[in-house]
Amino acid sequence: MEQLTDVPRWSEVLRDRTHVVIRPLVPTDRDAERAFIEQLSAETCRYRFLGFVRHPSERLLDSLTRLDPEREVAFCAVVAEDAHDKIIGVSRFSADKDHQRCECAVVVDDEWQNKGLGTLLMRRLIEVARARGIRVMRSIDLAENIRMADLAGDLGFSRHPDPDDASQVIHELKLD
Repeated sequence: MEQLTDVPRWSEVLRDRTHVVIRPLVPTDRDAERAFIEQLSAETCRYRFLGFVRHPSERLLDSLTRLDPEREVAFCAVVAEDAHDKIIGVSRFSADKDHQRCECAVVVDDEWQNKGLGTLLMRRLIEVARARGIRVMRSIDLAENIRMADLAGDLGFSRHPDPDDASQVIHELKLD
């Protein structure tokens, strides 16, 4: 892990040999986060938000970029584009009030899928959750989201139906 003023930054190489940087998502990434969401395919958006979000509201952007550092972590994978960071993937979690469980999510730009980026983003997220003493990480996903099922399975998550919604599944990873 490389440190830049105590903010973690990781330089990673994808399966296609592309170099990316994984770093914390910060409030100044608001416009980049909006652009990232707006260019996702309808299917990727639906899988990430469990519904269609073409243009994120100001409230949604606030919740995605202004994090509670005690409970929330978000990492973005970026590549340089026109002297700016272009977000190509995001992983995040939000812990419960007891910091024992957290809900996580990951989304990767359609052009960057199938290169190992989702796995890298989730591994960094899992490392931080473990370091914070979180015991269980879970993700609620559409049952038809095969890519997430594969990713979760590769990372050791168990999978079971969502008792509240038959169209969804819950992936769960014990961290202790």
